Amino acid sequence: MPRISALLIGAFLTALALPATPAVASTPVAVTDAGTVQGTAHDGYRTFQGIPYAAPPTGDLRWRDPQPVTPWSGVRDATAPGNRCPQGTTGDEDCLYLNVTAPQGAKRRPVVVWLHGGSFTGGAGSDYDPHRMAVDGDVVVVTVNYRLGIYGYFGYPGLAGSGDFGLADQQAALRWVRRNAAAFGGDPTNVTLAGQSAGGMSVCSQLTSPSAAGLFDKAIIQSGSCLIDYPKALFWPTMPAGSPWTSRAAVESAGSTLGTALGCTDVDCLRHKPAAQLVDHLGQFAKPAYDTPLLPTEPAQALREGRFQRVPVLQGGTRDEHRGFAAVLNLGHPITEQGYHDLLVQSFGDQADAVAERYPASDYPSPAVAWATVATDRIWSCPTLAGDRLLARHIPVYAYEFADRTAPVSAGLPPGFPYGAYHASELPYLFDVAGLPTTLDADQQQLAARMIRDWARFATTGHPWQRFDDSEAHSFTTDDGPRTVDLDDEHNCDLWT
Repeated sequence: MPRISALLIGAFLTALALPATPAVASTPVAVTDAGTVQGTAHDGYRTFQGIPYAAPPTGDLRWRDPQPVTPWSGVRDATAPGNRCPQGTTGDEDCLYLNVTAPQGAKRRPVVVWLHGGSFTGGAGSDYDPHRMAVDGDVVVVTVNYRLGIYGYFGYPGLAGSGDFGLADQQAALRWVRRNAAAFGGDPTNVTLAGQSAGGMSVCSQLTSPSAAGLFDKAIIQSGSCLIDYPKALFWPTMPAGSPWTSRAAVESAGSTLGTALGCTDVDCLRHKPAAQLVDHLGQFAKPAYDTPLLPTEPAQALREGRFQRVPVLQGGTRDEHRGFAAVLNLGHPITEQGYHDLLVQSFGDQADAVAERYPASDYPSPAVAWATVATDRIWSCPTLAGDRLLARHIPVYAYEFADRTAPVSAGLPPGFPYGAYHASELPYLFDVAGLPTTLDADQQQLAARMIRDWARFATTGHPWQRFDDSEAHSFTTDDGPRTVDLDDEHNCDLWT
């Protein structure tokens, strides 16, 4: 997702040392294909953290596809997360670790593999504590680190794997799950790949990647449809038109330019540049590449052509996705009615008046909310609906919309803005997330329980609620109203089709 998203998501997806829960049972041990790991026992569940699923991608392994782990002897400590991947001035290249949270007992349970968001430039699997989903949903949850920014999506002419090292990491983690899930009480034949924002876009990428075939059995895409794109200035006023993906030619050209700037004539020279010389370029490579062996076709085109894995998909987003971004913009540059009109002209040219007629500023609490509503519908909600329709031609699809407009607001966002159900606001209902609100009121706790039940039911059976048909989505809200919503009507998708 665009770089500006990292500024927003990074504000509340920051590292947090979660307090350890006192052990209540004997120390759990699991035997993986690389060696034995010792985790931590909690009340009703077990955690195993910092398990390596690939060799450290350092030195000569920088910008290579993930390599096998070197087996270890004895018992490896798995009571703390591994390193975060480099992001900003934090993290370490030795970062290909995952974490397993499993209910007590040896029962073979469905497995949910979670890919974190953060604009492909930030975040870590350890930011997400999934114990509520594991215990209440009776599933094993695996959270994954994958390479980010320049380390994950760098390209260079002639470089094998250009632009897709982070996606290759995710596939290596999925292969690890197939081999090792049973050691933690998981069913390796029932794996659901799930993610939100950049994590959802990663799931979409894997759904359309031939090399991911057979690595998962179901998919959950939260705020990350394959069809997401944006016109000029709509995601952010200074941003050109684009999408969360880029071509291999573009990323290799950017890599060649960077190499010249750093005095290198080949990728081996760049591999041995210290991290301090790359830190200022982390965000220049923040999009997975297509036209590659891993991702032969741009995901949107792959969906249109019906070229994707035939697995059930649960997909959706939040009702007011773009309000958080609008709040950040409005903080530094308050959007006036004239500013709103100017932004529409930048984005839609001679169609700006038609958009303004459908979204008059006077219908909203402020011009900033009007702009956020246009962006929500055009960038997020309607492309997601279009993706649902394309997927549903071939596979079972279960559409949803998170619509709790009373969702707690992250402390990292500007106060006083009517956020509604903003981007990432559903996450605290499914996980305890570092940097996001942890306190839900009684109604929100009931909603969280329902969401966890439905996500787990999908992971278990593939049938959480009525199958998608045309434009109806399952609505998650604390209100006592209908449990479905017509996305076409609610988001003016006839205007954007």
